[in-house]
Amino acid sequence: MKFLIISHVLHKKYHDLYYGYAPYIKEMNLWIKDLKEVTVVAPCVDKKPDAIDIHYNGNIQFVKVPAFSFVSFSKILKSIVVLPLIFFKVISAMRHTGHIHLRLPGNMGLMGAIAQIFFPSIPKSVKYAGNWDPNAKQPWSYRLQKWIVSNTFLSKNMKVLVYGEWENQSKNIVPFFTASYAENEIFEVESKTLDGKINLIFVGTLTANKRPMLAVKTLKSLIDNGIEAHLKLFGEGIERIEIERFIVENNLEEKVYLMGNQNAETLKRAFHEAHFLIFASQSEGWPKVVAEAMIWKCLPITTKVSCVPYMLDDGNRGSLVYPKVEEIVQEIMDYRNNAVNYQNKCQNAYLWSKEYTLEKFETEIQKILYAN
Repeated sequence: MKFLIISHVLHKKYHDLYYGYAPYIKEMNLWIKDLKEVTVVAPCVDKKPDAIDIHYNGNIQFVKVPAFSFVSFSKILKSIVVLPLIFFKVISAMRHTGHIHLRLPGNMGLMGAIAQIFFPSIPKSVKYAGNWDPNAKQPWSYRLQKWIVSNTFLSKNMKVLVYGEWENQSKNIVPFFTASYAENEIFEVESKTLDGKINLIFVGTLTANKRPMLAVKTLKSLIDNGIEAHLKLFGEGIERIEIERFIVENNLEEKVYLMGNQNAETLKRAFHEAHFLIFASQSEGWPKVVAEAMIWKCLPITTKVSCVPYMLDDGNRGSLVYPKVEEIVQEIMDYRNNAVNYQNKCQNAYLWSKEYTLEKFETEIQKILYAN
């Protein structure tokens, strides 16, 4: 099968290999595992990969396109110039493939969603990695992408994989999931106690959308309440400077650790040590860090975004909170005062999350690929 991937992910070419954000590439390697001809149409730069990047397996034919966006007037002008070239490359790639795979939401995904309309007979799959909640407030481009791919007149021969189960969906919408670990990587860790130092963890980009500062302020509030606690933040972003300033101003240098981008093994060890994941993101699809934390009995304290309430069984596998420091601190204090409740939720989280293995994920992918 000739397989085509249309993606907005910025790739890095290094020593004739194509690298990208590890969770994304790890998933795509499962899609292309047994395929001989794979083409990727996406932005790409010649650059050494970071610790968080891995490369595609197999022989990849890469069609490089410029990255584009509409966030400023100058970028809009630049996009207008490059869009015809990008659309031509997308159309050309679709003409010579046996399966079209779109990664949404994103600007390249929108381009692919429009282009695929002209190829109704080619089998297609869409991985919508964002929030599919019909009631969520989202940019107009996201709503447009969702409308195109869920419209069975415009998008024929297509399966759209979304996170969560939602009412009143078109027949091509398929509830889906994602995975991080193989069966042989998963084992049950010992139960954790809260009578000593409490370890918190944050994983994500250090941007306003992910609310990393909320985790830092939660840590400070716990210390102010006489609780010995530490916090590790994994990720990079524009809020790092503000976080560093807050740490210094509040003498938290020995309590908060900015870990930057790290590989999967380092992150796994951190989950082993942590008692709580503080995850107050404003927008998500299926947040892998929540599922990963649950496997290692690191209890998620999260906002009610996308399919997270489903993942946490409405609070039986963690805590669903509003993004307020005092509410998060109260949850942690309640768990300290009720060790049985904490242990039970950690166990529930582990039992649920360990079912979503890479093996199961690969099996479901094969069903999508060869459904037609």
